[in-house]
Amino acid sequence: MSLRKDLQELREAEVISADTEERIQQYYQQKSDTSGNRLFVVFGILGATLVGLGIILIIAHNWDELSRPVKTIFAFLPLVIGQAISVFTLLKRNENTAWREGSAVFLFFAIGSSISLVSQIYNIPGNLSSFLFTWMLLSLPLVYLLRSSVTSLLYIIGSTYYAVQMSYWSHITPPAYLYWLLLLLIVPYYYRLHRTSPTSNYTYFHDLLLPLSVIICLGTIANGYGVLLIIAYMSLFGIYYLVGDDWSTNQKGQKSPYTYYGSLGTIVLLLIMSYDGTWKEIREQSLPFTELLVAPEFWAAVVLSIVAGGLLLWHIRSHSISKLQPLAPVFAVFILIYIIGSYSSVAILLINVLILVIGLAITRNGAQQDHLGILNYGLLIITALALCRFFDERLSFILRGTLFVLVGIGFFLANYQMLKKRRAHVE
Repeated sequence: MSLRKDLQELREAEVISADTEERIQQYYQQKSDTSGNRLFVVFGILGATLVGLGIILIIAHNWDELSRPVKTIFAFLPLVIGQAISVFTLLKRNENTAWREGSAVFLFFAIGSSISLVSQIYNIPGNLSSFLFTWMLLSLPLVYLLRSSVTSLLYIIGSTYYAVQMSYWSHITPPAYLYWLLLLLIVPYYYRLHRTSPTSNYTYFHDLLLPLSVIICLGTIANGYGVLLIIAYMSLFGIYYLVGDDWSTNQKGQKSPYTYYGSLGTIVLLLIMSYDGTWKEIREQSLPFTELLVAPEFWAAVVLSIVAGGLLLWHIRSHSISKLQPLAPVFAVFILIYIIGSYSSVAILLINVLILVIGLAITRNGAQQDHLGILNYGLLIITALALCRFFDERLSFILRGTLFVLVGIGFFLANYQMLKKRRAHVE
């Protein structure tokens, strides 16, 4: 039966009132309209992308047979079309999300194709890094003029690719410091998204891409003192975890991507530091104070650590120290261990103990909250630590085997006890 007939039957049976029937119908009508609008936005974006790519392929097929003036016309044609559509959207369809997103995406790709074609036609020298930087800089106004979140995501991807291409894949160019300028320019739009629609899919995808971009590109500032970036990364993961923990309370209890990045990043980095190789490099590298003052790695570590420390203090004051999650203060503990590790190999033992304590604390939280996911995450951390020690040649085979047996028994007992507790509650 249809919804309308069901509601009519319930009203006639005096199960619901006429007012309730009307409100239910309005709710489902609004839900249907929203779903249709989202679908229209998706198809608008895909349509604009396919049309743009189709034009490029058609032109490319006959490119060699065209004269230079004709090539120039075709080089600017997508750009002119995209600008015309964008102006029409601003004047006539400014409140239509599908039109804004579709026209912005089309013009975004038109800018890139026009730059590359003109450079090829007139043999303008340049490289991929400069092309990407110019493309992103020229596309930035589209994000704000057309309020296009998809273009913003493409901008973040392009900016990340620029930094990676310039600093990681090219050994003759300086670090991609301009990446941070590109990132800073998109922050106001990102902030606006969180203020106006914190639970939208666009905001969620920005939460996925933007912090991941920073994680990928933080290493581009390395310039001789890369060991200091370990502190910078650990503090960055601490910031992510604290920010994600606060935002999740404002988004219907859902975990923010920042939480996952902070948690996984912290654990992975700790596991890497549980080996002696990196600590040997830290102890052997001299860090003159005068050179540190001009090292970008040093200032990145200092700034990120101060920000993480401030967030931790604010978190404690806003909530309470009893509600502090096990991973929240790890970055501060790690900094102390790092200082100790600069002079002594005991830091390796401290890191292994820290990982074990974190795993046990998370497992305990999972048991207290009756949450199998959290409990098993803590057990997985302990298992990862045991697995790392399994490949540690300094430990005997008997000790390695014993560790795995104990972890396996722990997995079984913890899950068994929780499931038994749940069954007892049900009964």
